[in-house]
Amino acid sequence: MPNRFTPQIANALGLSETPAITTIGTDALPSYFAVTELACASIGMAAAMISNWRALETGSGAPVTIDQRLASKWFSMTIRPQGWTLPNVWDPLAGDYQTRDGWIRLHTNAPHHRAAALSVLGNYQTRDDLAMAVREWRSDMLENEIVAANGCAATMHSLEEWQTHPQGISIATDPLICWDQHANTNVIPASIDPARPLRGIRVLDLTRILAGPVAGRFLAAYGADVLRIDPPGWDEGAVIPEVTLGKRCAGLDLLDREDRKLFEELISGADILLHGYRPDALPGLGYDAKTLRAINPALIDVTLSAYGWTGPWAKRRGFDSLLQMSCGVADWGMTHSGSGKPLPLPVQALDHATGYLMAASAVRALIRRATHGEVTTARHSLARTAHMLSKTATPDCIGMIAAETDADIALQVEDTDWGPARRIAFPVSIAGTPHHWDHPAGKLHLHAAHW
Repeated sequence: MPNRFTPQIANALGLSETPAITTIGTDALPSYFAVTELACASIGMAAAMISNWRALETGSGAPVTIDQRLASKWFSMTIRPQGWTLPNVWDPLAGDYQTRDGWIRLHTNAPHHRAAALSVLGNYQTRDDLAMAVREWRSDMLENEIVAANGCAATMHSLEEWQTHPQGISIATDPLICWDQHANTNVIPASIDPARPLRGIRVLDLTRILAGPVAGRFLAAYGADVLRIDPPGWDEGAVIPEVTLGKRCAGLDLLDREDRKLFEELISGADILLHGYRPDALPGLGYDAKTLRAINPALIDVTLSAYGWTGPWAKRRGFDSLLQMSCGVADWGMTHSGSGKPLPLPVQALDHATGYLMAASAVRALIRRATHGEVTTARHSLARTAHMLSKTATPDCIGMIAAETDADIALQVEDTDWGPARRIAFPVSIAGTPHHWDHPAGKLHLHAAHW
């Protein structure tokens, strides 16, 4: 059965025809939405762009194969610690709460987001006490108050409600990938090593949980030099060993004059900039698109937002779990499962799929720059990915995946900063182009901020 997402992604990437991607296996994540199909399409199209990039050297594309079972698993945590444990991914207060008129999700993982929620609700320390306070509120009113306090929350809407919501209407008219072309420049790679096709490509990664880091991790698998930059004091807990694979991780304070100089030196030497700041955040620091292009006219800009780039919520903070509430996914699962509470996707599919779409658009932009001299910006959003996935809603939970075995895990031992680990085997096979990460997962702020 043809993958429903692949032609849509190919069209969004501006391809004249859909690449041939072979999918093997039958296991699929049980869901009321086509989650595994989305995993195969998004990972497969990112791999297809690697094949197209190396074809600039070889003259022909390399066959791409995706393992469906492994692709499903790469939409979740892939790291398997050996003799140590990951900390809890979620803050104790994060999660779904019943209100006077429905459900709301509070995202409290970051200390400042937790503080924002509690500044509205009261300084509660347990879920039970907080739940009693939340029950006194109407969902939309509480959502608005927390967002106004610079926090993160999302009322649960149905798919039908989201379709008539001002932001849902805006998202439905947006392209899956919004491309902006800038002044032409001539950047042609001296050569491309088919076995390590992104060697020599510099990626400056300013992204946080979770889509952007997934994009950088994929690019690093094929040789890109990915340098992640974080602000002082930033931490992501259990997610860091998952998403820093293949990267060097440095820290800069963009409010500091000397660090700004270092940042501008990094921008001047980068091929690709990955960032997931809200639309006004980088300009607020003095780095709008015009300034970035003045520093580096050849810079490819691949960026991400939560709720989209137009509409009343374009500047709203958001995460995958919140988008699943806003866009109707969690309500659909609850309604058709009879669970009585919000039922999200089995994985954070919006984050992962958007991450691979970002990787695909980054490589597509490299091809356009090398072949036509075009320098482009590619804009993505979790909400637009959710819009595409929501079209596959079914009243029945479809899919089955067998329990994990040692055969699912790659043999290599990764010497992380926390201890040895193994990973779920990579789902991608590109003929003649093995994947490999030059750096094991490591802690943030450890490396120098230079190429």
